[in-house]
Amino acid sequence: MNKQETYDYLDRAGIRYEVTDHPAVYNMAELEQVSLPYPDRDGKNLFVRDDKKKNFYLITVAGEKRVDLKEFRKVHGLRPLSFASPAQLMERMGLVPGAVTPLGLLQDEDKKITLYLDRFFAGGLIGVHPNDNTATIWLAAEDLVRVIEDHGNPVEWIDI
Repeated sequence: MNKQETYDYLDRAGIRYEVTDHPAVYNMAELEQVSLPYPDRDGKNLFVRDDKKKNFYLITVAGEKRVDLKEFRKVHGLRPLSFASPAQLMERMGLVPGAVTPLGLLQDEDKKITLYLDRFFAGGLIGVHPNDNTATIWLAAEDLVRVIEDHGNPVEWIDI
């Protein structure tokens, strides 16, 4: 699902969103160089897997937050976690590093990747890539959750 297909999907779902186009960014440091309308609402995404390479998770938190994977796994009762490989990212969500986004879950055919979403975003906007790192879209976090859950992926709100 490319950027335009993502916009079309959200339009069909009746989701309101705002688009900020920008040069390609591959990490949060590069994104800091981009002028964003809601810089404190941008999501940072960590695509991780368990030590058996069986279960995959997308952890989306506010951009300035750090995630201690050892602590995270303990709190959520998961097996040891590490970052998924670029090949696993492509296989599971059809994305390349730098374009990771909760909207990539719309390409998870097995609907098994769990989204853990920072409660910081509840009741407000979240900025995510539209399956392409040359834009950020801003939408209500609850709308993002609805789209992901309607697709069939589990979502859990978390405190980081």
